Amino acid sequence: MATVSLKGIKKIYDNKVTAVHDFNLEIADKEFIVLVGPSGCGKSTTLRMVAGLEDISEGDLLIDGKRMNDVEPKDRDIAMVFQNYALYPHMTVYENMAFALKLRKVPADEIDKKVREAAEILDITQYLERKPKALSGGQRQRVAIGRAIVRSPRVFLMDEPLSNLDAKLRNQMRAEIIKLRQRIDTTFVYVTHDQTEAMTLGDRIVIMKDGFIQQIGTPQQVFDHPANVFVAGFIGMPQMNFFDGQLQLEDGKYTIRVMDTVMDLSDDIQAKLKAKGVAAKAVTIGIRPEHISFSAGAASNCLTGTVDVSEMMGSEIHLHINAGGRDVVLRVPTTELSHENKGGFAYGAQVHFTFRPDLVHLFDPETEANLLPLEG
Repeated sequence: MATVSLKGIKKIYDNKVTAVHDFNLEIADKEFIVLVGPSGCGKSTTLRMVAGLEDISEGDLLIDGKRMNDVEPKDRDIAMVFQNYALYPHMTVYENMAFALKLRKVPADEIDKKVREAAEILDITQYLERKPKALSGGQRQRVAIGRAIVRSPRVFLMDEPLSNLDAKLRNQMRAEIIKLRQRIDTTFVYVTHDQTEAMTLGDRIVIMKDGFIQQIGTPQQVFDHPANVFVAGFIGMPQMNFFDGQLQLEDGKYTIRVMDTVMDLSDDIQAKLKAKGVAAKAVTIGIRPEHISFSAGAASNCLTGTVDVSEMMGSEIHLHINAGGRDVVLRVPTTELSHENKGGFAYGAQVHFTFRPDLVHLFDPETEANLLPLEG
């Protein structure tokens, strides 16, 4: 298997547009890395530079310590799975999977062994004699993955492989990729715009925006401690709520003021702010929908709003509340609701809520950086 190192990688197109800026990443042997971000952020361009399908304008790409910038794609010992499957329509599944090995002049008996082993791993043995047009989208994607597996590549590249599938099939294939990773044990670089895929598949996630890396970390790290407002809003569904607020410091104790309501912060957050010497200032306050608590009635540390939309999701309700002209979303488990509210909330109903003091996020309004230091 292989380590992959990207050092100061840049992609500048002929029209002087820079698609990827100073990309630095060390990928360990057998690690599963996910590049995630909105359309046009540079994630697929970065993957294509690793594959050799795009020239690298600046920087160095190393696989197992060997510089690969000028090495032909076929000589990099990588395999790539594309969004559109890229299967040969006139060939059977078996022939599609065997094609790259035939080009390499691999003996027929070895080709047969590798194809059948890959087909068994992916549960497509029964389709080996079919043409791609006779397969469903999910089956075609398995064939595309199988065609890559048979080559036993050092690095496995996947460019939005599930985006053409419906939601149910996407969930199934996500689970299949997790199982596949455990069975073939190679280095993966996976591109997606879907944060659910990123969170469930990646050992580490690289979050990108406008060609720049915003944060690199484990799924739990980027969820618990987003580096900036963009990451905070991108990771998590429904997305984090943001408020303009004031960080106050009085008698050595920090509080936050939101819409004329003062809320306490946990001892842990207090300690982090003190250790960093953060002064009283205007802040952007972030709170995830699942970290907002209901209050039975109005209280000094509560905000008040009226219900705009009540979305029943089965195990929970997504509650859209108008508070001070701002849309605030709450995720409320139905098990925590009173009998009369289990079916949802009436439009215009008044509710009182507060923030969990240990799960508040504080960002600088100008730099949008997280004010709390990352643990570890």
